[in-house]
Amino acid sequence: MYIDLTTEDKPTVYSQLVGGITPRPIAWVSTLSADGIDNIAPYSFFTVASVNPPVLSVTQVNPADHKNKDTLNNLLATKECVINIVSHQQVEQMNQSCANYSHSVSEFEAANIESTASKRVKPLSVKASKVRYECTLREVITISELPAGGQIMLLNVIGIYVADSVLRDGYIDPQALSTVGKMGGDYFVQTNDLFSLARPIVK
Repeated sequence: MYIDLTTEDKPTVYSQLVGGITPRPIAWVSTLSADGIDNIAPYSFFTVASVNPPVLSVTQVNPADHKNKDTLNNLLATKECVINIVSHQQVEQMNQSCANYSHSVSEFEAANIESTASKRVKPLSVKASKVRYECTLREVITISELPAGGQIMLLNVIGIYVADSVLRDGYIDPQALSTVGKMGGDYFVQTNDLFSLARPIVK
């Protein structure tokens, strides 16, 4: 199969994009609405955009009704969020939090997610999350406002929490963190089958 995206009749390519670009890390983004409702939702279009300055990138794929998801609306209103990293122990609650709750419902309460106060931002943090990035909104870049179009949320990292249990000599131990990644469809992957390759040096 070959899909020619230069033709006028463009097919739906979502499944080919998310099925091939794997595994994708999951940003479990907690925000606070202008009305004071605590929100949390997972996003798998997520990566580091810059280290100096530290900036993370999370992309909203626009819903079919053209309306922004609660996360983006809350970020635009209050300018703060927390990126909670999902370990295998939280995968069921993470998945439950992506249900189509009303914007007036807190996913923390609906999915029974235990929270804790953040240090420098108002949105709550997931207490069980072993790595958390407290962020402020830097910029939203709109690729397209059409359904399935992308809106990139660039986030300034202003604080990082790392649980002592996952630190080894000052570094995050991937085996102790045991993150999960998103595959195509309803599939996830657990990062427990690790191997190491030293970066080659050309002399």
